[in-house]
Amino acid sequence: MTGTLDVAIIGGGAAGIAAARYLIGHRRSVRIIEALPRLGGRAFTRHIDGLPLDMGCGWLHSAERNPLAALADTLGHPLDRRESAWSKQLGNIDFSPEDQQGAWNAFESLKNRLRETPPPGDRASDALPATDRWRPFADGLSSFMNGAELDQLSAEDFLAYEDAASESNWRLPEGYGAFITGLGVDVPVSLSTRVRSVAGDKDMVLQTDQSVIRAAAVIVAVPTTVLARGDIRFSHALDDHLEAASHLPLGLADKVFLTMNDPDAVPPESHLLGRTDRAETGSYYLRPLGRPVIECFLGGAWARDLERQGPDAATAFAIEELTHLLGGDFARGLSPLITTRWAKEPTIGGSYSHALPGHHAARAVLSHPVSERLCFAGEACSAHDFSTAHGAWQSGIDAARHIETYLAGAHA
Repeated sequence: MTGTLDVAIIGGGAAGIAAARYLIGHRRSVRIIEALPRLGGRAFTRHIDGLPLDMGCGWLHSAERNPLAALADTLGHPLDRRESAWSKQLGNIDFSPEDQQGAWNAFESLKNRLRETPPPGDRASDALPATDRWRPFADGLSSFMNGAELDQLSAEDFLAYEDAASESNWRLPEGYGAFITGLGVDVPVSLSTRVRSVAGDKDMVLQTDQSVIRAAAVIVAVPTTVLARGDIRFSHALDDHLEAASHLPLGLADKVFLTMNDPDAVPPESHLLGRTDRAETGSYYLRPLGRPVIECFLGGAWARDLERQGPDAATAFAIEELTHLLGGDFARGLSPLITTRWAKEPTIGGSYSHALPGHHAARAVLSHPVSERLCFAGEACSAHDFSTAHGAWQSGIDAARHIETYLAGAHA
C-alpha cells in the first residue's frame, strides 16, 4: 500500500467499525486492518438453513439507551422488543417455583452484599460461601453473563455493569452480527491481514504480514488476549496498557444450535436451565423468535473444558441435558446445526472481558490514550458496558474523537 492514511484502525469488530465511520464522517482517510477474513469480530451472524444465527452477541442490552438499538431503528431494521424468557423455567421442570424464587433471591442478596460490604480482596465469590445451596446456581449464571465464575471476578467490576444495566434486552431478527458488519460495508478494509508491529516517529508505521501501512494516527481495537499475548509489538512505552489488558482476560460463552424435528413440542420463546446444583450446566433458549431451533449457552470453565474435549463435546453435552429435561423422544428429534469455539479462535481467544479481582481500574488504564496519535478501543475499554457490542461501539467513537481532535489541530 502506498501513501499515508490519516488513521489506521487495527481490528474490524464493532469498535473498529464505529471508529472508522466517525472518522470518515469527518473526511478522514482510514483503513481497517482485520486478521479475520470478515468484519464483525465477535459480532458474527451465520445463515444456516435460511436462518440468521448469531454466533456471538445476540442481544441489544440496555436497549433504551443502546446507541446501536437507536441506529438500527433509524436505519429501518426491525427490532424485537419482547421480554426475554431468561429467568423463567419452562413448566418448572426440575426447578420448582419455590426454588426459583429462592435461587433468584440468593443472587440478588449476593449483589446487595457486594454493594453494602465489599469483600476486602474484591473477589465476588467471597460474598457467597462455597457451601451455600445456591452457589452453583450463581456460578452458572456468572459463567453465562461474564464468561467466568464468581471467583474470577472483581466485585467492583461486576457491580459497575450491574448498576448501569437495565432490564431492556431487544433483538435484531436479521442478526446482530449482520447488522454490525453491514455498518462497515463502505469502510476501506484489509481482511486476512495481521498487524505484527506498530512503530512511530513522524508517521505511524504498521508492519503487517502483507505489507507496510503508514498513518498519521492509529486506533488499536483488538481483544485483550491479543494484547496480553504480545501478538502486536509496539515501539511506544505501553507497559501500563499491556499490563491492564492482562488483567482483563476474555471469559468464554459458547453456543450450540440445535434444530428441532417437531418445533411444536415446546412453546416459542421459552427457556430451561439445565441444572441448579452445579455450575457445569447449560442455558437453553427454546425456539427464539419462534424459529425451530434451540440456542444452547455454555460458559466459563466448563465451556473451556468442553472445547478441549473436542468439536462434538459441547453438542453431546447439550443433548444429554435436554434428554434429562425433556425426555428421550424429544432429544432424538434434535439435530446439530453449529457450535462455536471462541477460545479456539486464534485471533480472538474468548468471548468478552472480565476484570480479575482487584483490577476494575484496568479498564480506565486501557482506555486512556497512549498519546495524541495512538489509543485503544474495544469492549474492555468501557467503564460499565463492557462485554457488550454497544460498549465496544461507543469506545470506538470515543477513540475516534480523540484522534480527530489531534488531526484537526495538526492541520489547522
